[in-house]
Amino acid sequence: MTTPKEILLGTLEDLGRDDFEKFKWHLKNGSVEGLPAIPVSKLENAERTDIVDLMFDTYSINTFEVTKNLLGRLNRNDLLENLNKTIPEPTEILTECQLKLKSDLKQKFQCVLEGISTTENPTLLSQFYTELYITGGGTEVNDEHEVRQIETASRKPDRPETTIRQEDIFKLPPGRDKPIRTVLTMGVAGIGKTVLTQKFTLDWAEDKANQDIQFMFPFTFRELNLLKEEKFSLVELVHHFFTETKETGIYTFEDFQVVFIFDGLDECRPPLDFHKTTILTDPRKSTSVDVLLINLIRGKLLPSARLWITTRPAAANQIPDCVGVVTEVRGFTDPQKEEYFRKRFGDSEQASSIISHIKTSRSLHIMCYIPVFCWITATVLEFVMKNKESKDLPKTLTKLYLRLVLFHLKTKDIKYDGGAETESCRKIIESLGKLAFDQLQKGNLIFYESDLTECGIDIRAASVYSGVFTQIFKADECHMFNNVVYCFIHLSIQEFFAALHVYLTFINSGVNLLKKQSPRFKIFQKTLTVKDFYQSAVDKALKSPNGHLDLFLRFLLGLSLQTNQDLLCMLTQTGSSSQTNQETVQYIKKKLSGKLSAEKSINLFHCLNELDDRSLVEEIQQSLRLGRLSTDQLSPAQWSALVFILLSSDLDEFDLEKYSRSEKAFLKLLPVVKASKKVLLRDCKLSKRSFEALSEILSSPSNHLRELDLSSNYLQDSELDLLCVGLKSPDCKLETLRLKSCGLSEISCDYLAAALKSNPSHLRELDLSFNYNLQDPGVKHLCGFLESPGCKLETLRLWGCGLSKISCDYLAAALKSNPSHLRELDL
Repeated sequence: MTTPKEILLGTLEDLGRDDFEKFKWHLKNGSVEGLPAIPVSKLENAERTDIVDLMFDTYSINTFEVTKNLLGRLNRNDLLENLNKTIPEPTEILTECQLKLKSDLKQKFQCVLEGISTTENPTLLSQFYTELYITGGGTEVNDEHEVRQIETASRKPDRPETTIRQEDIFKLPPGRDKPIRTVLTMGVAGIGKTVLTQKFTLDWAEDKANQDIQFMFPFTFRELNLLKEEKFSLVELVHHFFTETKETGIYTFEDFQVVFIFDGLDECRPPLDFHKTTILTDPRKSTSVDVLLINLIRGKLLPSARLWITTRPAAANQIPDCVGVVTEVRGFTDPQKEEYFRKRFGDSEQASSIISHIKTSRSLHIMCYIPVFCWITATVLEFVMKNKESKDLPKTLTKLYLRLVLFHLKTKDIKYDGGAETESCRKIIESLGKLAFDQLQKGNLIFYESDLTECGIDIRAASVYSGVFTQIFKADECHMFNNVVYCFIHLSIQEFFAALHVYLTFINSGVNLLKKQSPRFKIFQKTLTVKDFYQSAVDKALKSPNGHLDLFLRFLLGLSLQTNQDLLCMLTQTGSSSQTNQETVQYIKKKLSGKLSAEKSINLFHCLNELDDRSLVEEIQQSLRLGRLSTDQLSPAQWSALVFILLSSDLDEFDLEKYSRSEKAFLKLLPVVKASKKVLLRDCKLSKRSFEALSEILSSPSNHLRELDLSSNYLQDSELDLLCVGLKSPDCKLETLRLKSCGLSEISCDYLAAALKSNPSHLRELDLSFNYNLQDPGVKHLCGFLESPGCKLETLRLWGCGLSKISCDYLAAALKSNPSHLRELDL
């Protein structure tokens, strides 16, 4: 096929020297109206091949229009006639390019490999795609382990959130009139960000949505990482990945509506230094890929383009002040989970059984907010049911992941020739475990050939690994650069294999990879430190500030469970003892009796669940059911169990009176207060320490508190002043505040009014009834808040506050200056 550049070159070669020089003269003088001239410096010594490149770089799809215009000026009608026979119109070139691009994108994204599907028997994306829960606004940058973020997200939102459909990602939100250039979408690993961008691209390619977009170019940082030693211009980068644009002669994108998608910012290996990188505005100038990306994101390169970037939350701060809108993928809601499973299985009865089973396990139910985990769960449970093992459906993460590995070993013959011998499979598992552990320590989720080589994996064997475990360890080929990117399908699977590696290494050799040990003590380690091995793992996980070893610890302890040994022995030779498990259980309960954060306590309860010990939780649940819970006699570990239960119950309202009207109970249950929407603390004898804690909660960006009742707690001025620190925080979103019978004085009211005036827009109801010492001066202070332009207060209660007619005058004047909000005034 003759390319557009070859057609133009053939025409120029038919020009004599004089005509060729005149042709160049017209180019430098900008003889075609509305199109730019080419600088003299570039034309001066340019040969015909140079002219071809210059014209396409300058005029792109208008190159042939310029050529025809100039041939007419030279009276070369013969060449003009020949050219008209061979070239399409600009609109035809654009249409041809779009059709080719859409066809290739459709081919690339319409199918996904799921389960034991193969390239000969693919799964259509439309067959199982389930709408994801996407919210506007996103969250603050969060470097906590993602299992903690999933735990938090699994609780009910404190209020209805702004949801966004994937096809509307660039549409203006209400109240915004400035066009959106850059969208950053956050979400934990496996939450569906990549599939979301694929569906967005596929809908465009199939003419279902966003047809105002002329070109869509989806990139992944995995692919771009392979180019870290290369230099490209932006145009060259597009041509490399989307050859349709080069083949049809499109060499500039300034005049088109273009969307660039960059998936997986967290996987970007070259550093993106927005502060030191040189500004680049020419999309034809070659430079390193990271410089191109930074200038494209900044808006210096191709400012008319729109960008969609996806990332895990911890990497979101790599792009400072360049993002127009932040969104967050929350995965599946409960109804979306059920929709996924019903789509996944044709048998509705089987789908219902699986959904019911997931609801019986808190761990599985929480993790199924992640779409990829839904696939893992569905794969394993379907396999277990087909093999008539319904009585042994896994309820813990460790058992589920052991079953997943066994599933892929047993289904290997379906996909590939022959069967893997036991020893061969063990070596594969050991190699994957070492890779997982080494790369987890480095913080890497994707691996290249050099990473595999460092772990002693023969690159030729990698295809075997990704063949045996298609949906555990996979290879993403980048044909253009003859490179392959490897990864585990999800972070949790990498953590499972890492834990398996640490476990097997210790059981087989006595070496504790979590500790630096002297080789000469190896002989004694296995007999002396089996108990210490698990206890040191617990200690190390508790020292991790952001919970990065939480899930790893669950798997490591779960592997020691005797009931998991039957599954584990199918993979390798291991052994353990129930005595060791009991010692570990007691050690964890001892840790729960100490001072731990709520997040660390919650993970330890999940660890106890992996060790099949639910005694603490069941003991408290039984007391709650019988109404016999006496908090005066609870041990620290039992308090932790109560917090775990309450946080697991989707609590909307927390009433401290149900447990104990005491400051001790309040302080013990602070994590529940922080997670609750409505908190009732009436007559709980709270002191300064409690109000400091409340203030911290109200000032936290992650607090859910919208209704707070502190009635009948006698507040001194200093205590209310502490509370006001939280009330004036921008992160405080309190809508209802009740301070009935709290002994508030004029000074207290001054503090309260000043705090509410600085953050006035959220509060809707304020109850100050029966504060006898508040009186007229207190109301005068309060009117400063009522007069605030941002005040949206709808209900104000001042009954029994010792008010006179003067207070009514104050209130009347305040409401006259800001009359639109108050609907109920109780005097």
